[in-house]
Amino acid sequence: MVVAVALDTAGVPAVRDFIRPTSVELPPLLKDIMGWDDKLLARAAVPEYPCLIDQKHITGELYGFINVPMATWIDEEGHIVRPAEPSGVSDGVRAMDPATFKIPEQVVAAGKQLRTSYIDAIRDWVNKGAKSEFVLSREEILRRSEGPDATDALASANFRLGQYLLAEGHREDALPYFAKARELYPESWSYKRQTWELEQAGKASGPEFFAAVQALGHKHYYAPVKLKASN
Repeated sequence: MVVAVALDTAGVPAVRDFIRPTSVELPPLLKDIMGWDDKLLARAAVPEYPCLIDQKHITGELYGFINVPMATWIDEEGHIVRPAEPSGVSDGVRAMDPATFKIPEQVVAAGKQLRTSYIDAIRDWVNKGAKSEFVLSREEILRRSEGPDATDALASANFRLGQYLLAEGHREDALPYFAKARELYPESWSYKRQTWELEQAGKASGPEFFAAVQALGHKHYYAPVKLKASN
């Protein structure tokens, strides 16, 4: 079963049109970013699987979702067989022109190939279960997993306090806590985008966002996906 989770403090109004769209036509930019090829586009449909809205980012804390899109594979017994990882996306998105939002054709092509490989891996797991070559060993799962430390927990506390204050109508009091959450947990792009958008509509996709991405230097925006333990 596929379960989609939207991390958005604004709740249903912010994501309704995305999880239950009236049309399955995707904007060209989104097609390029998400790596959809013609075969996938031909099968596009309004989702029938559960689409949850996590207003408090609880799943992000539990599974380590620090960006979107990310995925965790869980088997029928509730065991994680692949911990949180970028789901078929790469740092190619950093090649986007912030003025035109265009992505070079070769980057788009590479993104489509990566997305197809990831989907094929999921299908292999669905068909073969524990015998799939993409199921990781317990040792590899633990090696790839990073549990929250005390600093991450403090970032979460600041984020939640900011949310509470904002919900109670104390916007100006909430902003310093959002800023502190970003400072304590800079790896979380979910915190960055969410708090920026709460500060000012459109800020999560504006100059601040692109400046932060470019400031990464040699660090990754999306960590490379290793589909097999030997990769």
